Amino acid sequence: MKVLLTRPLGRNQAMEEQLSRRDVAYLVTPLLAIIDTNESITNAVLDQTDNLLFISTNAVDFAAKKLHNNFPSYCRYFAVGQATADSLAQYNIHAVSSPEDSQDSEGLLSLPQLQHVEKQSFIIVRGLGGRETLAEQLQLRGANVSYWQVYQRALPKLDGKEITQHWKSFGIDTIVITSGETLSNLIELVPKELFAWLRACHIIVPSNRVELQAKAMGLSHITNANGANTQAILTSLAL
Repeated sequence: MKVLLTRPLGRNQAMEEQLSRRDVAYLVTPLLAIIDTNESITNAVLDQTDNLLFISTNAVDFAAKKLHNNFPSYCRYFAVGQATADSLAQYNIHAVSSPEDSQDSEGLLSLPQLQHVEKQSFIIVRGLGGRETLAEQLQLRGANVSYWQVYQRALPKLDGKEITQHWKSFGIDTIVITSGETLSNLIELVPKELFAWLRACHIIVPSNRVELQAKAMGLSHITNANGANTQAILTSLAL
């Protein structure tokens, strides 16, 4: 097994360390660039918020920078996925996270704590754009929802044919994907004449939604890790 790690720059160290310990060969090619936005938030807005809901580890880290690590202590915290909850824990914040078998928005929405939210206020902390499922469902349940978009995503500048040939020559047969955007960027990069190679690769995805997305894009050798954290990925790799 030779593994391709695709998280944004600076996000692959934990997996690199674990793969090295197990003598598993790997390459790192970030398929998503994460950059700051100019969107800030006032203390007055935070003071009126009952719940902060974080979509990703990037949402946590960029919010922390903007808040100078001073997270509000008087609201409830929710996290999409254990990896996001773990990131909040680094700032001494306990967040309720998605169930272990559904580490996505749908899993979070299934939590008992989010069934009766009439007149509660939520700020969803996320990247620019993205899915509207959480906001729509919470609003249907009577909540007041707004966004704080603290980062934006971009496709790194890569030569698709050149980088795919590099992966193929190295012998990559397993690709770790941790978001739908990363999967879309992978599909966009790989030229048609090399798509058969990609289809033969074992694709690790973090959720049911991304699994369905991968199947819709023509991939079939897929394992759903049910999470984007290191342990979930290692388990899906049988390591």
